[in-house]
Amino acid sequence: MKNQIFLYLFLFTALVCMYLFVSSGNMAEANMASIVKLKEEVGTLEDSLQQSELNLLEMQYFSLENNDDALAYYEHLNIEDLTRYITDKLLETNESKGDNPLIPYEGMENDFKINKIKILNHKWILADFSDGKYWGELLIGYELKDDLGVDFTLKEHLLYARSN
Repeated sequence: MKNQIFLYLFLFTALVCMYLFVSSGNMAEANMASIVKLKEEVGTLEDSLQQSELNLLEMQYFSLENNDDALAYYEHLNIEDLTRYITDKLLETNESKGDNPLIPYEGMENDFKINKIKILNHKWILADFSDGKYWGELLIGYELKDDLGVDFTLKEHLLYARSN
């Protein structure tokens, strides 16, 4: 009887060991498949990140901050953030009563005001304007003077047709 108990105990232990061996092999395969899948996702994300960085560099190509030649025109003025300074000066034109004086259209729903500004270089600005319902764009020339005054000159403009 004692021998049979040891035999059954040995068989039970052998079955448990075999079960653990097979299940650990399956778990190892599943983990390996997960690792391979995650590596593929990481590769895809790295490609996406690289493409996003290239897109960002492309978008920043026409900007005052990344144009050393344009910045050289104003280095003698010692303005810490030149783009912010010029943007603030342009947004000050919105403070006048009624339409912004740089916008050659009368507001139809409200007064036309400048919303977004992109400073291209040391001479030109792109700006978006709207009255809340109608919108358009401006190409503005500017000159930053030694006394830190800024003169803005409208070069081109367009008003988009409203679509329903």
